[in-house]
Amino acid sequence: MAGLMLVSLVKDSQAGSLWLRSPEYWIYPLQTALCGATLIFYWRQYDFGKRGGILLGLAAGVVVLGLWIAPQAVLGAGARVDGFDPSVFGEGSALYWMTVTARFARLVIIVPLVEEIFWRGFLMRYLIKEDFTSLPVGAFQWKSFSAVALCFMLVHGMADWPAALLCGIIYNFVAVRTGSLGACVLAHAVTNLGLGAYIMTTQQWGFW
Repeated sequence: MAGLMLVSLVKDSQAGSLWLRSPEYWIYPLQTALCGATLIFYWRQYDFGKRGGILLGLAAGVVVLGLWIAPQAVLGAGARVDGFDPSVFGEGSALYWMTVTARFARLVIIVPLVEEIFWRGFLMRYLIKEDFTSLPVGAFQWKSFSAVALCFMLVHGMADWPAALLCGIIYNFVAVRTGSLGACVLAHAVTNLGLGAYIMTTQQWGFW
């Protein structure tokens, strides 16, 4: 969140330098590295619940991917071409591929882990009981289930609200059904990997 706020603070649309005009090109990789280091440092603290749920996680990830890209891929909505475009560094250049690699690391590894540890690992249980570690991963209560799905929707851009709400519901269901945070991370990673491939294929950078 601090990284996202930093982008807003540093951004100067009138600046001559790309690094000030579009600071996300250096802030996002830095954010990815810091989040990755934090995940590694605290790795032993995380409770991933039960093992298993791989098939449900894979299926959920594919379904959510379909929901996310359906407006453009199926329903004919306008292409989302404005966004984090690595080709500003020259397509095929070393900096281009470094940017793409960092973006995929963020999309497929860091975001699924950070978000699932927070939404399904922490908040979904905390809203049921303050001592959330005394509850298993996937503990169910309608109020908690609904609040997490709604909040998950609200932290995304308005263009993604319908898909994000359904996404939150589906990932919550995976947590409840399997009791496995790992299955939720897998579902999220599959969705984001597919989305990354779709972005690179269609150059709809607004999906980043």
